[in-house]
Amino acid sequence: MKKEYDFSKGKRGAVDPMHTGKTRITIRLDKDIINWFRNQIDSQGGGNYQTMINNVLREYIYEKRLSLEEVFRHVLREELLQLQMSITEASSQTAGNESKANP
Repeated sequence: MKKEYDFSKGKRGAVDPMHTGKTRITIRLDKDIINWFRNQIDSQGGGNYQTMINNVLREYIYEKRLSLEEVFRHVLREELLQLQMSITEASSQTAGNESKANP
C-alpha cells in the first residue's frame, strides 16, 4: 500500500456510468416482491433483478395500453354520466321549487 495517493484527477459519482435512457430513482417495494424477483434471477442462472422488474412493468404497460378510441369512449361515457346526473338533479330541484311556489 502506498503512503499517499493522488486523487487530483479523480471524479465524484457512481463508479459505473448510467445507461442512456435510464433514470436512478428510490422506490420502496415489499420484501416478498424483491425476494421473488431475486429468486427468479437465481433460478435462471443469473442476471439483474432490477432489469427484470423493469421488463415486467413495461410488459404490463403495453398490455394495458388502450387505443385512442377506447380512451375517448371511456372519457365520453364518464362525462355523459356526469351531465345526466346534473340534469336529473337540477330537474328534481326545479320540480321541488315549483311545488313550493304552487301549493
